[in-house]
Amino acid sequence: MVVSSRDPLSPTTSNSSSSLTKILMLGIVICFVISAIVNLQHVYQEEEALYALKTDLQNFAVADKAMDKIVDSFVSDYYKYAYDKPDRNNRQNEEPPERRLSHLSCAAYGGPADEFAQEMVYWQNISSDERFVSPFTPPKDQPRKYMTFEPDGGGWNNIRMAMETVLGLAIAMGRTLVLPPEQRMYLLAKNRGQEKTDFSFADFFPMHDLARENDGLHMITTEQFLNEVAMTGQLRDKNTGEISFPPGNRTNWNGQDVKLYKEWLRNVTHTPLWSPTQCMAAFPASGNAEDAHILQDMQRRIHKESLTMRDIILDPPPAVDSSPLDRMRENLADRKELCVYDEEMQGELVVHFMCYHKMRVRMLVHFYAFLYFEDWREDLWMKRFMRDHVRYIDEIQCAAARIVHAMREYDKSRREDFPGHQMIGTGEFDTFHIRRGDFQYKRTRIEASEIYENVRQYIALNATIYIATDERDKTFFSDLKKHYDVKFLDDFVDELKGVNTNFYGMIDQLVASRGRLFFGCWHSTFTGFIHRLRGYHSTNHREPGYEDGLLPTSYYYVPRENIDAMHKYARLHGAYFNREFPTSWRDLDRSIASLSYSK
Repeated sequence: MVVSSRDPLSPTTSNSSSSLTKILMLGIVICFVISAIVNLQHVYQEEEALYALKTDLQNFAVADKAMDKIVDSFVSDYYKYAYDKPDRNNRQNEEPPERRLSHLSCAAYGGPADEFAQEMVYWQNISSDERFVSPFTPPKDQPRKYMTFEPDGGGWNNIRMAMETVLGLAIAMGRTLVLPPEQRMYLLAKNRGQEKTDFSFADFFPMHDLARENDGLHMITTEQFLNEVAMTGQLRDKNTGEISFPPGNRTNWNGQDVKLYKEWLRNVTHTPLWSPTQCMAAFPASGNAEDAHILQDMQRRIHKESLTMRDIILDPPPAVDSSPLDRMRENLADRKELCVYDEEMQGELVVHFMCYHKMRVRMLVHFYAFLYFEDWREDLWMKRFMRDHVRYIDEIQCAAARIVHAMREYDKSRREDFPGHQMIGTGEFDTFHIRRGDFQYKRTRIEASEIYENVRQYIALNATIYIATDERDKTFFSDLKKHYDVKFLDDFVDELKGVNTNFYGMIDQLVASRGRLFFGCWHSTFTGFIHRLRGYHSTNHREPGYEDGLLPTSYYYVPRENIDAMHKYARLHGAYFNREFPTSWRDLDRSIASLSYSK
């Protein structure tokens, strides 16, 4: 925002007229507010008027910095009334009318009984959410547009994180998502030749159910895409302009070396160089790319503010239905640009997101840290979609449920050996994720003795402990075993019969998420997802701190200064991926049944 060079406090001959001008302008703003409230019943039909009004007010603010607070207050109040939001204090203990917890049955997967399996459930059935369609979705009478992408080249949780982000982009843009072919993923190739080791995302998530259950998501396989688009001559070489077909005219790339396919795909599609560390993908509420300038004005205004580390911790947290400016301020971090889905990009038949390290193009970011929606209701819908639909398949959930049940039964069996112990025998257990392996952050690779010193004040002596880890040499944990009764995934062979060993990491995550206390590793996306799962559970069970998105029973065992980072509400900051943030699970159900639906 351009600041006037005039000093409002300096003695000038124009002070009197300036004051009168401000009073006049304030009166105009008040008239705008009154007019807006009177015409609330027409608000959804008059969305464009809101954008015009906001633009006029922001332009006026350029002329006089003293009016900024008035503009902010007006815009915030307009959104408050326009979307007819209920009073926050009256909604804290009220269940949304269409919100109900889902059900997990493990009868087809070897148990456990439903009463024990239900403990794993954090996702919900919200029927109205299934009808939402992005305002950027093309009309049904127009040819559909596509989005392709390359899985991340890192470990599983980097792969999962990038997939969530691309999935969110496809929905926001109203494009048909093309699932990559089955292929080998980093560190997911155990027992090759004995078990399946070429995977698609449908092997881990109920991807086909996602598309069937949500009107705003269309999804096809690579083979369908190539037959439907490439083999009908709709793709052209970006350099020559000539029609281009996939290498060898192959359409089924499952289990094949996909290097040639990726290189060809990059050359026949639109490949935006969006870097989540440099820009944030922003979507106007109108679904009109021309309105992106309003969001860009907001971004420039925020960039001029001087935010320090003190501004990262927010107490109290901002409301999820805050003004667009306040929500952008929370999510923007230090990025200086917005990635805009402009008219040129909308016109492309296929948009392809690469994982290309040489060009620093990689979706290593949480979906909610990259996607910004001007309409707070769309923002919450996207977060609910990821919570309720993008979950591990039932086979994985049930395997974890069997181990959680076994852990609880094991702790109860110890009651006679420790009479009077406050923790042992209750069926509770504490959990860790201790990252070792190929982890690049050397500062987190501490010895078990140091881990114990960092956590001893929180965990009772002899307590039952479950450790999720990639450390194969279990003697590493000897110093922890001296003080606690420690269990690993390896101790539950019977509960894992028939389960693909490449699912073990996901099972470890789910088991760790059910600990009374949890201690994770800073920088680890494996730990981060456990924290998010605990955030979902915390909200469902209304645990202490849930209103503010706090997790007072979740910790980091390293580094020491971050041990209680999850006990405070923090705005997005840092590397974006090195932890999860409360905005991804806090107060997500507020906007249920308040969005526009299928066209």
